[in-house]
Amino acid sequence: MKQLIQFAFVLLALSAAARAATAPRPEVVKIVVDDTIQPITEEYIGRAIDSAQSNHDEAVLLELYTPGGLESSTRGIISKILASPVPVIVYVTPTGSRAASAGFYILESADVAAMTPGTNTGAGHPVLMGTTMDEVMKEKLENDSAAFMRSFVSKRGRNVDAAESGVRQSKSFTEQEALTQHLIEFIASNEDDLFKQLDGKTIKRFDGNQTTLHLSSPVVRTYEMTLKQRILNYLLDPNIAAILLTIGVFAIYLEFNTPGAIVPGVVGFIAILLAAFALHILPTSLAALGLILGAFVLFGLEAKFQSHGVLTAGGIGLMILGSLMLVDGPIPEMRVRLATALGISVPFGILTAFLLTLAVKARRNKVVTGPEGLIGEIGIVRAPLALEGKVSVMGELWNAVSRVPADVGSRVRVRAVHGLQLEVEPEQARDKNP
Repeated sequence: MKQLIQFAFVLLALSAAARAATAPRPEVVKIVVDDTIQPITEEYIGRAIDSAQSNHDEAVLLELYTPGGLESSTRGIISKILASPVPVIVYVTPTGSRAASAGFYILESADVAAMTPGTNTGAGHPVLMGTTMDEVMKEKLENDSAAFMRSFVSKRGRNVDAAESGVRQSKSFTEQEALTQHLIEFIASNEDDLFKQLDGKTIKRFDGNQTTLHLSSPVVRTYEMTLKQRILNYLLDPNIAAILLTIGVFAIYLEFNTPGAIVPGVVGFIAILLAAFALHILPTSLAALGLILGAFVLFGLEAKFQSHGVLTAGGIGLMILGSLMLVDGPIPEMRVRLATALGISVPFGILTAFLLTLAVKARRNKVVTGPEGLIGEIGIVRAPLALEGKVSVMGELWNAVSRVPADVGSRVRVRAVHGLQLEVEPEQARDKNP
């Protein structure tokens, strides 16, 4: 009897092991955001959450490393996280990274908030670029952002006061400070460590329901950006937008000065369209565009008036200021860098002024081809000019008329061209009558 019982236990153990071996492993969709928060980031995260829902994944893992970004995109991302039927884990990683400003809001909105040792978060005070806020407007914006933070932090069961201090006082927190003040739930050295800590944990969802996470050795499926998203994400870099705008304007200028070249026109048209797309999405300053337009005016005046480079220098200065102010980003990473502004403004200003000067000089020069090119040339009388005769000009024999008679061999100057006949005058007569 004892042997039968032992045999039954062995069979049960083997059966349990077999079921464990054949049980499907939980799947987690992983998103990596290592950039500023803008519309393409919002679209990327939203589609990843939709993919996790359709695939019935156990969780969404958002690895976050951001200096911040646009408020509108941040609110859109948080709305998607709060409404997600799949639990969302936001994990600030790798070591040395941060989830600042907009990243702080996204971290606090997650079902599970975690950080890697050596990271920080916070500094969520709202910033409105391109304008000076009075005290009333500043207070309204601050209160609105603080209320937005409270609206989901309280539902997540985290420290509302500490989270609000990150908004009102721009406080920042290390991973240990965030854990101590209950702004996050876990500190994990890596992804595997995080899954081990989360396995079997019961979390409270935003809608009040409770869910137990099963994250023992999950299959992690990285959700990549589409080609379109990668291209648009690249274009939304303010520095790239400023460079494209400059290249486009310069190429269009070359096309106007070399009609029929086609290539500069096509390149310029495409570059300006791409720059316009990016600047339409980014917080662009119209005043900055006005400064850049003023720079072109000064470059054109340099070609018309000899200012010995003063107008060009002024144009370059305006273009640098306009480039720096072109995008009113809430964080430095969403503005045009000084190196970029200098790199596009100085060479562009010098080249534009130089080419405009050449164009103006070319228009002022005497025509040297065709019938008009003969005007002012010196000819030699070959048949006596008694009103009509023949002269040799530039190696060609022409019928000519003159109001003043001229002998053979004398020098005459062409005054006008009438078809195949030249109107000339003796060179001495011209000297006497300037």
